Amino acid sequence: MKVIRKVADFVGTWFAVLVLAGAIIGMLVPAQASLITPHVPLLLGIIMFGMGLTMRPVDFAIVAKHPKAVLLGVAAQYTVMPLLAWGIAHAFNLPPLLVVGMILVGASPGGTASNVIVYLARGDVALSVAMTSISTLLAPFLTPLLVLGLAGSTLPVSASALFVSILQVVLLPVIAGLLLRTFAERFVAPLLPLMPLVSVAGIVLVVAGVVGANADAVLTTGLLLALAVIAHNTLGLTVGYLVGYFGRMPESARRAVSVEVGMQNSGLAASLATTHFEPIAALPGALFSVWHNLSGAAAATYWARKAPKDAEGAEEAREPERS
Repeated sequence: MKVIRKVADFVGTWFAVLVLAGAIIGMLVPAQASLITPHVPLLLGIIMFGMGLTMRPVDFAIVAKHPKAVLLGVAAQYTVMPLLAWGIAHAFNLPPLLVVGMILVGASPGGTASNVIVYLARGDVALSVAMTSISTLLAPFLTPLLVLGLAGSTLPVSASALFVSILQVVLLPVIAGLLLRTFAERFVAPLLPLMPLVSVAGIVLVVAGVVGANADAVLTTGLLLALAVIAHNTLGLTVGYLVGYFGRMPESARRAVSVEVGMQNSGLAASLATTHFEPIAALPGALFSVWHNLSGAAAATYWARKAPKDAEGAEEAREPERS
């Protein structure tokens, strides 16, 4: 068990590098890596079940204590990122399927690694956990509507089919994990240190599969799409911080909102794209997964050197248990 925990700590620390390695493997052995693609929804379901295991009802207590911060953050999550995705995709004149892929990324809830990034950035971890949890629970309702509204004129979109998919691969696994943690804490607790290993392994496999299935597209449109993804993530981090600033939140909360808005559940975007569109529509999600972990790690490194000027975030922040 100690060896497994050390491996879990290692993959948690080197998350971004491992995801990048997954993308490289997908490019080097595309035929083999693409065999993973049909299993992307299952992998995401396992990741989300693990995320549910790390949740506790107390994670939602901050909503009652600081409703403004949570509401502003979640509202920014579901307005800033979808609109930025739509605008950037059209500004870069991306093909229709890549436009849909960008919008799927923008309309997804907060990323599964965001809590760790906020912790490393000395941000308000309690706020980050609450935002990730609430945005994930809202995803089955808001993500299909946003995709329909922003991408419906580009390609046919079935909001009901998207709703069912998110229900199956996100909401039900998360709730199952949360209930199991709540009613079987004694049995679940020993497994929690292993969750980073499960999450990272799942995301690396998703990225490798999606990149492998789209190796030719990466070579032809990869640079342009990469620039679009970088612009999307960078503007999301920036606007998220500004939302906290103009919302008069303490510095630790600004950092949390910045990361939550800028980092997306790109695995969900890739899964939905693979299931309901063509494999190339999953490419923005795969590239976003690589980039936002690199940029998140860079932001955390920068902020880690600067203690927030408020004590509130430090008092409420607790070390996250998921990656």
